[in-house]
Amino acid sequence: MNPILFMLITSLILSTILITLNFSLTQMNQDQEKLSPYECGFDPLGSARLPFSIRFFLVAILFLLFDLEIALLLPLPSATQLQSPTTTLTSTSTMIILLTLGLVYESMQGGLESAE
Repeated sequence: MNPILFMLITSLILSTILITLNFSLTQMNQDQEKLSPYECGFDPLGSARLPFSIRFFLVAILFLLFDLEIALLLPLPSATQLQSPTTTLTSTSTMIILLTLGLVYESMQGGLESAE
């Protein structure tokens, strides 16, 4: 038998057995707390239109920005092995300087201070 076909059939059989065991062994006791949506500590019976602080979104955007920076800088060690490493170093330094200036500006504007 072909090894790939054998692996596919084995995984299909194993998946079917595990799904069947899951549905047959679990207890389906539904109560009010399990049926209500979980809202990260908020009262599920209160108003759904509570305002969020704009600082929450600012911190989230800053986190995404610096997370993206790390993802862009990951291939840097292998990129320095290219034919023109000075171009790679210049573009990387420019990106880091721009992000640092943006962080300093945001800090001077008070956007990184915690809300009270």
